[in-house]
Amino acid sequence: MEPDPGDSASVEVEVRGLSIYTHHGVTEAERETGQRLEIDVSIDVPDCDAVLTDRVEDTVDYAEVCDIVALGATERSYRTLERLCHVIAERLMERFNCESVRVRAAKPEPPLPIAVEQVAVEVVHERAAGDVGGENDGEE
Repeated sequence: MEPDPGDSASVEVEVRGLSIYTHHGVTEAERETGQRLEIDVSIDVPDCDAVLTDRVEDTVDYAEVCDIVALGATERSYRTLERLCHVIAERLMERFNCESVRVRAAKPEPPLPIAVEQVAVEVVHERAAGDVGGENDGEE
């Protein structure tokens, strides 16, 4: 049975465990030496036409998501994971015009005096009511 074209489906596209070598951190040594980050992204795609059309053009292409995340994580250095996640989330919101984006960045075995498996930050961006077309508010 073919789906009714009037039906809509909300889809969540996820990329988990994207491992990228970066130069982010509070200390100069951390930024200079660098470390691996593991980044997870979740994108809410309401009214996803790909459930009916089976076309990549009608959804979020996760290969492109990986490219955007990798570029955002490597093109410059940030002191906080909060800022890094915010920048990545903004770029994904702008590119895919989605309802919400969740970006989580984790540092496995961070440089702390106590043994810690990982530290992580998660930032969630949601489109404000009435916000149309992913317009940039002038922030970088």
